[in-house]
Amino acid sequence: MTDNYIYVITALLPLSACMLVFQVNPYNALVIRGILGAVAALVYAMFGAADVALTEALVGTMLAITLYAVAVRSSLTMRLGVIQDWEVEADGESLPDSKTKPDFGELMDDLRTILSKHYMRLELVTYTDRQSLHRALLAKEVHGTCTEDERWLFEQDQRGLAPGSTQKASPQDDQDQVAQEYETLPYHTQTRVQRLYEIMQSELSLSATSLTYVNIPEAGKDH
Repeated sequence: MTDNYIYVITALLPLSACMLVFQVNPYNALVIRGILGAVAALVYAMFGAADVALTEALVGTMLAITLYAVAVRSSLTMRLGVIQDWEVEADGESLPDSKTKPDFGELMDDLRTILSKHYMRLELVTYTDRQSLHRALLAKEVHGTCTEDERWLFEQDQRGLAPGSTQKASPQDDQDQVAQEYETLPYHTQTRVQRLYEIMQSELSLSATSLTYVNIPEAGKDH
């Protein structure tokens, strides 16, 4: 009867292991992994293997959790390439009228909300021009890019409007403009990751951006 506590503590090993296997939140999984390592070290110590318990605590638990935490933080980040001035608006600061990007801040907020549902975070990486953005996407420096749609810019120029400005019009003109805006969206988002494309296609409100998947082949299968 006096050894019942040993059976209870030992039973925590498969229980915590099952919790770890079926945990979908990677951050909660790190906590459960720490609990599993602590229980394992305690079991080893109870059965007289103090050296094994010490090794499990220092290497099997502390070192493993540190490496897992670094891997989780780096792998669950979407790097989105944008034009340099846009990051200011996405951070909630105001831009000069000539640089205002329509709905860009709202688009980034929606994207952050969607990624957070999958335990991911959004990191904006700024570039000076479209060519730099395209090269970064091909070089796999970023997971995706977001730029103004060139057709939308052309339509704005045809109307004689600067991007982000408005113009009073008759009700009929408003209807024509709305119909045309449904055809051409202000932004074009590209991603080279199939899973990110599926997430954004199914959950992102595509009222401000078009979405394209870019299949970038491996260069000589080196990566």
